Amino acid sequence: MTPDRIALVADIHGNVTALEAVLADIDRRGIDLVINLGDIAGKGPRGEEAVRICRRRCVVNVRGNWDDFLPTISDDGPPAMLWWRDELSTASRTWLADLPLSHDLVMSRRRIRLFHASAQSPHHRVHFHHTPEQFAAMFANTAMTGDGPIPDMVGYADIHDAYIETFQGRTLFNIGSVGNPLDEPTPSYVIAEGLLGSDLPGPFGLQFVRVPYDVETEIAVAEELRMPERDVWAVELREGIYRGRQQTEAGIIAR
Repeated sequence: MTPDRIALVADIHGNVTALEAVLADIDRRGIDLVINLGDIAGKGPRGEEAVRICRRRCVVNVRGNWDDFLPTISDDGPPAMLWWRDELSTASRTWLADLPLSHDLVMSRRRIRLFHASAQSPHHRVHFHHTPEQFAAMFANTAMTGDGPIPDMVGYADIHDAYIETFQGRTLFNIGSVGNPLDEPTPSYVIAEGLLGSDLPGPFGLQFVRVPYDVETEIAVAEELRMPERDVWAVELREGIYRGRQQTEAGIIAR
């Protein structure tokens, strides 16, 4: 049987230039199935356009932490958050708020669970440097994931730091970020290859892909739209240095 391929993307954060570059690479490889693990809007300048693209191109979209809280921000919220909230249409806010929190699939007999940040919540962060207890918790059934079969593999996003780890027969991987990569300033996505929906054993692979794009074009969009926090956003895109670290290095206590 010919193996199936799925592209896994996440953390687009309104960076449409990076999203279009990644989708073009996916198209060149002939991959039709795209799953998005969340954080489509916020931080970057074009959340509304990113939502429209993801609604059209992704067979599954999972709710991220920004997708979860942006629609709920009240009118007296912080100015930057109000800018990102109001950049989204009412229909897009509703769509984001209604997205599922996790998605399970089977590929070459491997049970794979996908979510944004953790099995507890899209707001509960698990970093690359984690404890054995945190690793185990990523595979647990919770109120968020439901009580389906325990996964053999878990893929997630949120930390903008791509990696893969296998321990005692279970594999945890982070797909990195399309629009706001912080491990290196090059967009990342993952290709999963195997027999989709099959409980039969078969070849299986995970491939991490980096796609260069025109960073300066995206920074120019943020400047043209007068997006808040566009100065720290530009450093993140050019150098992959998280804004909290920028503040700390500048002698300011990060939020």
